[in-house]
Amino acid sequence: MHASSSRSSSSSTRPDAQHDQTAPLNSEGEGRSHVPSSPGLTLVATPIGNLGDFSPRGALALAQADLVLCEDTRTTARLLSERGISVRTEALHEHNERQRVPALIERLKAGARIALVSDAGMPLMSDPGYRLVRAAIDADLPITVVPGPNAALAALVLSGLPPHPYLFVGFPPPRSAARKEAFAQLHAAERAGLNATLIWHEAPHRLAETLADMATVFGADRPAVVARELTKRFEEVRRGTAGELAAFYSESPPRGEITLLLGPAPQDENAADDLDTTLRSLLRTHSVKDAAALAAAAIGLPKRTVYARALELAAEGENSATP
Repeated sequence: MHASSSRSSSSSTRPDAQHDQTAPLNSEGEGRSHVPSSPGLTLVATPIGNLGDFSPRGALALAQADLVLCEDTRTTARLLSERGISVRTEALHEHNERQRVPALIERLKAGARIALVSDAGMPLMSDPGYRLVRAAIDADLPITVVPGPNAALAALVLSGLPPHPYLFVGFPPPRSAARKEAFAQLHAAERAGLNATLIWHEAPHRLAETLADMATVFGADRPAVVARELTKRFEEVRRGTAGELAAFYSESPPRGEITLLLGPAPQDENAADDLDTTLRSLLRTHSVKDAAALAAAAIGLPKRTVYARALELAAEGENSATP
């Protein structure tokens, strides 16, 4: 758990007055920089790399808060310092959120103004905060949001893949077997009618293996995109097929924050990708048992039926290989 930091607030560090004097009006006659100063929970988006992307309204929300909840207080401290904001911060992350929620709800009920940020981007999107938001909703407490940077959407609009519909999946499982199973379930949904650009975040040291698993399950020819270090100095968007990108990153290990995208399934995939085609492809690199499990999940047939067919195809392959 990160240590909490406590700093006193002063009017000289709060941009309220100056900003409100110059804020243009929207169609409803309200200042665009307006942030509710009444009690409640405010979700505040933070930059995904470039501090210049932090909005004046986001800074105002943090400056007006009685408490800022951070995924990592050290990361948020740099952002606060950049904007000259002094406010109390405390850690709220995946390891302590469940335990902290009841006390935070009581503080909100008592009239506290609490802001929630993650290290980068929108809170809750592959980041902590969902339990707190759900509890605040259940307690009928006021909640608002200051939107802003988001790596998944930034990558989507840069990718060249169809922008909608899209499905953000978060992080894939870290282990290959679980990852292939998760991919197979999505592939099964595609066979049932899902037609969307798929988006994940991924750790750099797992990217090559994830792309290889993606090529195995979805097909090596599926269009894919790797967006790396978005909004930062070494921003990179690399486009290709899943197979091409897997080969590239196996030879050129990446660094930095990564968003991974996969284009929608071809419209004629259902006609071409039957059970035998899927099994033959999987049997090249998997055992009969694993190939059958992945194919069953992808196609939506009973595992016993698929396993029996996998045994037959494996036997055919062995016989054809025998001189």
